[in-house]
Amino acid sequence: MESRTNLPSLSLDDYAWEETPPDPLSEPGFYEGLLWRRSLGFLVDAMIVSALNLALATAFWVAGVLTFGLLWPLGALALAIFPVAYHTYFLGRGGATPGMSLFKVELRHWNGKRLDYLQAFLQTALFYTTVPLTGGLILAVSLFSDRRRTLHDILAGTLALRRFPPSD
Repeated sequence: MESRTNLPSLSLDDYAWEETPPDPLSEPGFYEGLLWRRSLGFLVDAMIVSALNLALATAFWVAGVLTFGLLWPLGALALAIFPVAYHTYFLGRGGATPGMSLFKVELRHWNGKRLDYLQAFLQTALFYTTVPLTGGLILAVSLFSDRRRTLHDILAGTLALRRFPPSD
């Protein structure tokens, strides 16, 4: 069987760039359908976080009853921190949350490197700060950005791209 090694791979696995990310005009495949994929990925993650938060709330409610309310403040803190921890962990681990992975979206540093946990936390904290403060209107920035970057992407120095399977 003949190997086709001269074909470019659209996989992000080993994809990195030197100065600027892939250009939307010369490599549109990285950006096509990105907004709806990212939105659906977020909805999947929101369902996962909600289900896990419900289980966590139930566990802390029972623990609070057994300790006559002493653990309820800790439970409230855990419920507030959990969504940030969820997104930070998955973005720092592989550049995508389970919902993003399902829709083949990956978050990268502006220079093409994978995110570390500090940058993943910055991205997540900016998201959870800017979106509620503006009622979600801040996400409209992505409609006018050529690379479909949101404000929290710009401030954190990140870029969302479609992840493609390796070429056969």
